[in-house]
Amino acid sequence: MTSRPKVLSRHLRFVPAILFVAACTAPAPSVSNSSTISVAQGTDAQIARGRYLVIEHGCGDCHSGGVPTPLADGWLSGTSGPDRGEFQIGPFKTRARNLTPDNATGLGRFTERQIFNAIRYGLRPGETPDAEITSNIPGQGNFPLHPKYLAPPMPWIAFRHMPDQDLYAIAAYLKHGLKPVNHRVQDSEGPPDFWAGEYTVRNIGPYPAPAFPAVTEKQR
Repeated sequence: MTSRPKVLSRHLRFVPAILFVAACTAPAPSVSNSSTISVAQGTDAQIARGRYLVIEHGCGDCHSGGVPTPLADGWLSGTSGPDRGEFQIGPFKTRARNLTPDNATGLGRFTERQIFNAIRYGLRPGETPDAEITSNIPGQGNFPLHPKYLAPPMPWIAFRHMPDQDLYAIAAYLKHGLKPVNHRVQDSEGPPDFWAGEYTVRNIGPYPAPAFPAVTEKQR
C-alpha cells in the first residue's frame, strides 16, 4: 500500500501550480509576528487592496465553484461539486469552503486575526484561538500544541510569505467587503492528524523563507 506522503505528492502533481499543500509542524526557529496592524480596521483602502489580492490570486477558481469574478452569483461562497472546488487528494476528498461572512456557514464568526493565522500558518480558524502567534513550534507562542490544518489544496503555503498588511487586507475584504451567503459546504476529508504528518518543513520548506541568496541562487 502506498504511504500517505507518496500518495499526496503524486496527486498534487495534477493540481494547478497555484495550489500548494502546506503547514509547518517540525521544530523550526521561532518566528516573530511584529505586525502593528489593527486586526479590525476594514478601511475602504484596505478592503479594496484585499479585493485586488483575492482576484489576482485566483481565489474564486476554487472558492466560487470555478467562477473567478465578483459579478457572478456564488462569489466566494464555496465549492459546488466535483471539478468546482472539490479535489481528490489520495483517498480523501477536500472541498473549498464558503469564505463569505455568513455566521452559520462562512467566516462570519471568525475574526480577522483568525483568518490571518489561517493564511499565514495554515491553521483552521474554527480550532485556533483569536490570538497573535509568535512561533511555528507546536505548543509555543500561541501555536497550538496539536494543530489542525487547512485541507489541501488550499495554497496558503505560497500566501504565507506575503506581507502582514496584505494578509490583513484579504481578511478585511472577506469580513467587510462581501455580502454573506448561506451555503454550507460539506466538510473536507482527511487523515486523523489533520495533515500534520504531511506538512513538515522538509515537505513545504521553512517559514520565514531563507535569506537571499540561498544555495540555488546568486547575486549579480
